[in-house]
Amino acid sequence: SNQVHQSPASLYKNKGESAMMKCSHSISGYNQILWYKQSNREFVFLGYMIGTSGSPEAGFDIVGDASAGGTSTLTIKQLTPNSSAVYYSQLIHVDSPDTVPQ
Repeated sequence: SNQVHQSPASLYKNKGESAMMKCSHSISGYNQILWYKQSNREFVFLGYMIGTSGSPEAGFDIVGDASAGGTSTLTIKQLTPNSSAVYYSQLIHVDSPDTVPQ
């Protein structure tokens, strides 16, 4: 069945360490993953991956493959108290490779 899987479900790290989260899916034709965090009811955009090209915001790395069967990995380079949040990956379909979120 088609599905999107994000791991780990929870993660505990110390301040100053790095943290990694992964998102994979099995839906052919979908090749873009957006990463967000939710903190105090606000969603913060962390970057995106189209195919094997990652475009992270400052302080993050995004590597891997957003296509079906691949895995997109979000890395928080250096954890701060503000890093404590709920993190989401969103899978979207892009008709044109020139289309990127603003």
